[in-house]
Amino acid sequence: MVRIEGVADIDKLKDVFGTLKKEIAKIIIGQEDVVDQILISILCGSNALLESYPGLGKTTMIKTVAQILDLEFSRIQSTPDLIPSDIIGTYIIEEEHGRKVFKFRKGPLFANIVLADEINRATPKTQSALLEAMQEHQVTVGNQTFELDEPFFVLATQNPIDQEGTYPLPEAQTDRFLLKIKIGYPAFDDELTIVNNYTKNVKVPDLKVLLNKASLKNLQMLTKEVPISDDLTRKVVDLINETRKRKELIEYGASPRASIGLILAAKAHALIHGRKFVSEKDIEAMAYPVLRHRIILNFKAEREGKSSDDVIKILLQK
Repeated sequence: MVRIEGVADIDKLKDVFGTLKKEIAKIIIGQEDVVDQILISILCGSNALLESYPGLGKTTMIKTVAQILDLEFSRIQSTPDLIPSDIIGTYIIEEEHGRKVFKFRKGPLFANIVLADEINRATPKTQSALLEAMQEHQVTVGNQTFELDEPFFVLATQNPIDQEGTYPLPEAQTDRFLLKIKIGYPAFDDELTIVNNYTKNVKVPDLKVLLNKASLKNLQMLTKEVPISDDLTRKVVDLINETRKRKELIEYGASPRASIGLILAAKAHALIHGRKFVSEKDIEAMAYPVLRHRIILNFKAEREGKSSDDVIKILLQK
């Protein structure tokens, strides 16, 4: 078990994250940037939305991270007939000492890492049941509130191409996700390794538990302690303000939650790459996953074939 002490000992922290990534790489081949962004989301104590085509190992990736961090994992398969009580839990009648009593049976939402698979297939009512959990880390059933175990994260997935029978996430919910992580197809050599691993008698490696909940909470506190200059803070706020001014490209810009999220994500990015302070490189790297789901392009930009990432690149160049 790795022990974490302070942000000043940056070399030790760099070794910690290097060991974490090596352990994850025993199961997950390639996808280094995606793994980094999932770890950044966890360090920030925030939720993440993963967008990818089917069969790219999202569930395996998140289960692997949960196992290495010694966190309880649960998976919710979103379908149109899923109702809020299926994920939150419900009261059931049990017999106790000869009389019937109501007892609350917890749903899969009561875990540390919750994978909400194909979240856009759930109805708006079920999606809204996640809002309180994602923001307040609690759920309310009737007139009773239940605290969720800490640390708590929702990592949701959605398919960018199969939109039939889906319910697009409302802006209020997408804003609750710190990052929108895009998972692409693996490189040729990585895919070759994956194919060999799953078509031959290759022993699945045992994973080590490298952190516990207490160490992870300590890391989350250390993330906030990573220093950032006033100049860079102003640049971040200026960038977010720019998303509200560029009406020739953007219909609706990002909220102040984006400013907070970008600075926090940049701090985590610096930490896992062994830097003692936030640099412009950290802000540029995290601007894409922090902003791509928070800006809505106007008709002109969409007609010209621009994506959210294209527009973010234009803003960063300014």
